[in-house]
Amino acid sequence: MSDPRLPTSPGFWRSPLRGPWFTSVLGLVLLVGITVLFVTGLMSYAAYNPGLSPVNDKTPDKGILGFYLFAWPTNPYWLYRLTQGVHVTLGITLIPVLLAKLWSVVPRLFALPPARSLTHALERISLLLLVGGGLFEFTTGVLNVQLDYVFPGSFYPLHFYGAWVFFAAFVAHAVLKLPTAVRHVRRAREEGDLVAPRPDAPTVSRRGALWLVGGGSLLLFLTTAGRSFDGPLRRTALLTPHGGAEPGSGPGGFQINKTARYAGIDTAETGEEAWRLVVTGRTGTVRLTRADLLRLPLHSSALPIACVEGWSTSDQWWRGVRLRDLAALAGYDDPPDVLVESLQRHGAFRRAALRANQVADPRSLLALYVNGEDLTPDHGYPARIIVPAAPGVLNTKWVARMTFGDL
Repeated sequence: MSDPRLPTSPGFWRSPLRGPWFTSVLGLVLLVGITVLFVTGLMSYAAYNPGLSPVNDKTPDKGILGFYLFAWPTNPYWLYRLTQGVHVTLGITLIPVLLAKLWSVVPRLFALPPARSLTHALERISLLLLVGGGLFEFTTGVLNVQLDYVFPGSFYPLHFYGAWVFFAAFVAHAVLKLPTAVRHVRRAREEGDLVAPRPDAPTVSRRGALWLVGGGSLLLFLTTAGRSFDGPLRRTALLTPHGGAEPGSGPGGFQINKTARYAGIDTAETGEEAWRLVVTGRTGTVRLTRADLLRLPLHSSALPIACVEGWSTSDQWWRGVRLRDLAALAGYDDPPDVLVESLQRHGAFRRAALRANQVADPRSLLALYVNGEDLTPDHGYPARIIVPAAPGVLNTKWVARMTFGDL
């Protein structure tokens, strides 16, 4: 007889809440939610690496895992704001569901023997990969949202490769368990290895427990979602970066991740006398002062900034020179790709590639003004990129050089 004091014994697990119906309901919620998370995560990766530009690519050894990459569109202009907002908000909202699901099946992790058949062995392996991969993906995602990079290595390859491992295990597990889960939900019968043989007295019903999990998810939604769109929930978004009041006031009083001081931008480099924009292309190299840029045709665009951490600004009014006009200045009638380099000397995305469709969009600007006034130093003075539907890091600040041509 197994010792009831050990977790390998069915008698060790006494909660009356565990059972196939409770687990199956949580599993079906995660089936939909995690599928949406995976798809929106792949879309974010495509947005970072439009058409697989090696300049932006942070996972050069991905091989066939980059099969789906394409030239990220510029329409609708709020596309990345939507997809990444859904990705981050849904991921945080699902945390109570994930934890409840793991709690509901924890007896199976200790069940003996480890494998009773080939099918059972595959199920156990997929379960281990599923649990480990899920905890890894959700943990690194939350840390990234909070700008806490305590994990070793870069977030981009860790989260990308982790997502493929996790989702492969998730698909395998879903194929094995989905018919059973649907059957348990329909019949609502409580039998099987998850049901405690000698349960403790119940203090809440299984439906009450589901309401508790749902309430936790709703609370996380209300304290996260507001930074992804405009509205009253922006004030309640305490769990996302910049969860307090907007920084400062005036035309530059909207969110940033990186200040000029943090990026090491010296005001001596950005002054009228020192700063030059170097534009290189088919016809050679042109060096432009800010005054030269102001003599070119100026255009305006109302665009937000949306970042991988899930936050986004409201639409801001940007004014500057169209990227396609700068491409024409460099000798291109049809806008090509462009490599944009910042005065910032260190850190990821101080160099960023934009694809030809992004350069060609009439709303894509080398911005000189925002909301009617000069850019502030923290928002990229003397000039920055702003492109519809592009992740924030591709909207390079403190632009120093633009090289047009195929990348």
